[in-house]
Amino acid sequence: MSQRNAIAATVVLSLAALAPLSALAQDAPAPAGWTGSGELGLALARGNSRSENLNAKLAFGYEDDDWTHALSASGLRAKGETTGDFDGDGVEETRYSTSANRYDLGASSAWRIDPRRHLSATLRYENDDFSAFEYQATAAIGYGYRFVDNERTRLLGEIGPGYRRARDAATGATESNAIIRGQLDLRHRLTANTELVDTLLVESGKDNTFLQNDLGVAVAMNERFALKAGLQTRHNTDVDETAGVKKTDTLTTVNLVYNFR
Repeated sequence: MSQRNAIAATVVLSLAALAPLSALAQDAPAPAGWTGSGELGLALARGNSRSENLNAKLAFGYEDDDWTHALSASGLRAKGETTGDFDGDGVEETRYSTSANRYDLGASSAWRIDPRRHLSATLRYENDDFSAFEYQATAAIGYGYRFVDNERTRLLGEIGPGYRRARDAATGATESNAIIRGQLDLRHRLTANTELVDTLLVESGKDNTFLQNDLGVAVAMNERFALKAGLQTRHNTDVDETAGVKKTDTLTTVNLVYNFR
């Protein structure tokens, strides 16, 4: 377990090329204090077929005039019936087995240089029993810029260097290398009670490039509860395709959201 949590710090890198886009933005005061949300989705099938799927997310954030902190956790677990010749005797049989088992944890802190610019430090850890990598752990620091920040729309970008440690699921070998981490975070209010959110994360190193995009539309029922439809796309460039491992995974969800204030 200690190998999985071995993460090294790296030096800072700025992306001054983002600055010319400042004309797109409008300054807006950030909310102060802790906020958070929890999501839960559950699907069960019984009768002629049997399956179960559970996904859950937790996210907490804090903002004041100088700092922004964020904590997140998510998990996915699915079971279902599969049919095949599992023991090689030429007779097909049906088994009820786990088909997805993943969790990930994240944390970040950002210090505001001014209303548009900030410096950040991030940590991310994921464990996936059905991925090309048994686990991936990354640490990064970077420069962030708010392209747009008004009552309806927020577009935030970050880029910087980092370090990744991962274990190959097929070989068991542990890889460690430097990465470049980039993230784009978009929030746009479509109507008074409907919001579009999209987060793109890229972690690129010499051994593998990991991309994850989370797209969602949330419809608020009241101040506390909302329904959210989401599409998550995950991609690893370095996988053993000859063993049947696919580079891209997608997950479609419809979750009940509870907002903490």
